[in-house]
Amino acid sequence: VQLVESGGGSVQAGGSLRLSCAASGLPFGSYTMGWFRQAPGKEREFVAGISRSGVNTYYADSVKGRFTTDRDNAKNTVYLQINSLKQADTAVYYCAAALSTVVRRLSYQYDYWGQGTRVTVSS
Repeated sequence: VQLVESGGGSVQAGGSLRLSCAASGLPFGSYTMGWFRQAPGKEREFVAGISRSGVNTYYADSVKGRFTTDRDNAKNTVYLQINSLKQADTAVYYCAAALSTVVRRLSYQYDYWGQGTRVTVSS
């Protein structure tokens, strides 16, 4: 199983990024997907999650209204659109897959993880 994130980079505050996570080696449509982030010196935290069909999405309060996740099961890919970036969004962003019927918010509930993509927001 491989989850490969891409799309990170350095942007100015107020900018946007679209992260992608391409999955292989698993029945993608059977997995709920989550996005987490880890800032320097902080714990990894849940950012967003999406159900297997993509109909249901969930967000951390800190990103609601700015982040949007969606998925394309035909392409085995999940996305995270990040708008109105803030310096507080600086972190390594990870996607994760959980063999679950509901979206999970805790990292230990996920089965597979990507290697992460770094997002750096400057003022």
